[in-house]
Amino acid sequence: MRVAGRGRILVWEGASLWVLVSDGKEAGTSLHAHHAHQITLSLEGAFLLSDHARVRKGPVSAVAADHQHGFAAYGKVAFLFVEPESTAGRAISARFADGSPMTDLDPAPFAPAIADLLACHAADSPDGDFITIGYALLAALGGEARPADLNAKVKAMIDYVRTNLDGAVKLASAAGIACLSPSRARHLFAEETGLPFKAFVLWLRLERAVACYAAGHSLTEAAHLAGFADSAHLSRTFRKTFGLRASQLELNGRR
Repeated sequence: MRVAGRGRILVWEGASLWVLVSDGKEAGTSLHAHHAHQITLSLEGAFLLSDHARVRKGPVSAVAADHQHGFAAYGKVAFLFVEPESTAGRAISARFADGSPMTDLDPAPFAPAIADLLACHAADSPDGDFITIGYALLAALGGEARPADLNAKVKAMIDYVRTNLDGAVKLASAAGIACLSPSRARHLFAEETGLPFKAFVLWLRLERAVACYAAGHSLTEAAHLAGFADSAHLSRTFRKTFGLRASQLELNGRR
């Protein structure tokens, strides 16, 4: 999804990659928290992360999920948000084992993906290319690269989720489609996808809502199409996950 100012936002199962371009002007937020690990990468710009107790300025820095922080960014920067309960998220959590909720990371493992990200952004590449880079960034963090072919029963569960996102999605119903017991379905799904079923559904709802809003639907319409009760429900979920309300997005030049 394109963002005003030549930025991009991509959401997929368990993660989201944002490329923001401030065009020489400072962009930033006040103190906030969100239920996703945040990896901030300097592309052709600079950033500062602060929680009053410490400051981090990268070029690659991480903030633990649910930790209050603010940022200021200049030029072109990227943010990778990762579901903390995912396989990749658990690997990232290990980075904070010393008790520090903010840390600078060695930029060397990220350099190839950053170069690819810059090239894709300059070429205005398709969303799928950015998501591939997102998986490369997750791999550099110690998580898994793009998953291999999924078990057929898990694929059936995912197909059920994708075709029912505009309404209630129940694990028991997905398990029935796959001819599995709910307990076996829960275990197999997490094992194959790296995400708990409930978290997987939520990220797909966010993905669809952002796509619908970018396509021109109102926030209320996007919320209903993605299975949220209303735009307020979508905005609360978006804020909990990414630290800002969905209405603050500028997609395709709109608010």
